[in-house]
Amino acid sequence: MKMDKETFDSYVNAGRIAANARDYGAGLIKVGASLLEVTDKIEKKIIELGGEFAFPPQISLNDIAAHFYPSDDDKTVFKEGDVVKLDVGVHVNGCVGDTAVTIVLGNDPKLNLLEEASREALSSALKIIKPGVTLSEIGRTIHDEITKRGFSPVRNLSGHGLDRFVIHDTPSIPNFDTGSQEQLEEDQVIAIEPFASTGAGIIYESSNPTLFSLIEKKPTRSPITREVLRDLEQYNDLPFAMRWVAKKHGPGKASFALRDLRHANALREYPPLPDKAHGLVSQAEHTVIVRDKPVITTLSQQD
Repeated sequence: MKMDKETFDSYVNAGRIAANARDYGAGLIKVGASLLEVTDKIEKKIIELGGEFAFPPQISLNDIAAHFYPSDDDKTVFKEGDVVKLDVGVHVNGCVGDTAVTIVLGNDPKLNLLEEASREALSSALKIIKPGVTLSEIGRTIHDEITKRGFSPVRNLSGHGLDRFVIHDTPSIPNFDTGSQEQLEEDQVIAIEPFASTGAGIIYESSNPTLFSLIEKKPTRSPITREVLRDLEQYNDLPFAMRWVAKKHGPGKASFALRDLRHANALREYPPLPDKAHGLVSQAEHTVIVRDKPVITTLSQQD
């Protein structure tokens, strides 16, 4: 179905804000900088630019591919040799811009090649995007760019469709040739998201999630949980950070309410995702509106 102008403009604006916040954040990631402080500055930048959070900005280090978000007591400081993934999601009127970049701290040739692998896989995939292209073709293009540099695509992470207030919709955009003959359609909005690994190319869910989303509103006897639950509805089922809840309600109430909601199966958890063999992982991502001349909404201003 043809996208109306208001929706198109919202996607373009969300992508522009996400790109600006991504580039701003990437410039802050330096040896000696605090991960927690950089995260806070990116969040402030998104609000300052007029966007809302499609998900909390994530900064994942080294073997962790995605879904790392700091707690208030996080003492992580970036160091020489870190492979840093910055993943930013912004929405405008529910329309999402989702984008990521890898920053290598230092000048290790192998790590620079790892960053290049995901970046060039993304670039090559974007060049073939148009209605009628199959998911198999996209996956093969990504796979070939990564493997020819000696790395493994992460096979159980993928790009994805985007919809209003939905960050992971169909179709799933693979990072290898799945053989799928499903075709892209005009005005689909997708995020293409190659991950390259020096290790297994398979990630797993670790423990201690700090990111959640509300699956459904369930009745609860606890007045504390009811108070927090009312607050969570503002996120429109999009992911939120435990830190956000703790800032408003205090850490004790936040911990109690989220534990209560988890026991009620009302929350989805997003734990950090390390490589199974703890290989280093790079990531690159853009959001694109599928057309004969695709609209890449999250390009940098200088691109």
